[in-house]
Amino acid sequence: MFLLSNFIAAVANILDVVLTILYWLILIRAILSWVNPDPSNPIVRFLNKSTEPILEPIRRIVPFWKMGIDISPIIAFLAILFLRAFAVRTLLDIAVKIH
Repeated sequence: MFLLSNFIAAVANILDVVLTILYWLILIRAILSWVNPDPSNPIVRFLNKSTEPILEPIRRIVPFWKMGIDISPIIAFLAILFLRAFAVRTLLDIAVKIH
């Protein structure tokens, strides 16, 4: 059973790293949006391509034009924090109980 326990712990750790990277990418994109960066810059294009699949569905659900500000990064932050607190910890607890 230790193999399954180690596998679940590894999945939890990878999920935690992926969520942390997404958190930072969204934060950097939000900060860059304040200075109106060049859209042809490769870093800006990478940030847009990597975060848009997360932010665009949130924008469809919560239309920001009625409020005058795009709150999709804030909602994404809350979702990431929830997933880190719930999913990652649950997977780690399961791994410990199996072991």
